Amino acid sequence: MNKNFHPPALIFNLLPNDFFLVFLSNNKRMPLYRDFSDDNATILVWKYDESEELDINQLLEPENAGKVKDYHPKKLLEVLMVRKLLKGLKPDAKILYKEREPFLSPKDAEISITHSFPFAAIAISKNKIGIDVEKFNPKILRVIDKFTYESERSFIPEDKADTFYTIIWSVKESMYKIHHSKYWSLKKNYEVKPFELKHLHKISCRVYDEEFSDEFKARVEFFDDYCFTIVEE
Repeated sequence: MNKNFHPPALIFNLLPNDFFLVFLSNNKRMPLYRDFSDDNATILVWKYDESEELDINQLLEPENAGKVKDYHPKKLLEVLMVRKLLKGLKPDAKILYKEREPFLSPKDAEISITHSFPFAAIAISKNKIGIDVEKFNPKILRVIDKFTYESERSFIPEDKADTFYTIIWSVKESMYKIHHSKYWSLKKNYEVKPFELKHLHKISCRVYDEEFSDEFKARVEFFDDYCFTIVEE
């Protein structure tokens, strides 16, 4: 756990079923679903709970009011969940956007966010970081040509194809959040090397073009029917 980002009022208590309670500075408690923090980053996942209060007037930055005005109610909940997680970690910070890329204000750390209802997650790090959450769905097999080359598919077993392709998509999405604007094609500029489901914490991957290659090790976690990936510089 990286303690640099935890205010004194933030305490983690281990509970049954791997649940945690985050104690916020206003003495209210929120249930936290998973904590994947490491030495460099605080990485938290929250599963929506209808009993939790999400006040848009308290949580949403005024700068983002226009951005969310037409959001579906579930997407708006995801946005507010991320903001509430941030309030527990950095109460005075905002999430703002530059060309759709989120950043912290004041910019004293790197941030990545992701959500897929009922889950939302946030990562705050010393270094560039990308996180992504995806629900496993066989429909992903319909679009594999959009984000993989045939040469990337040789190691994928047919009976687990939807699982492997969801992981590949999620890893590439996480890398994209590190190289947000420069490398836009998940098919042309992102590669995930062969991996096995029993070894998901150090998947080799890279962002590249004709003159450049940035190598990473992706970490993949499963919970419920979801895949959660973390890529750190």
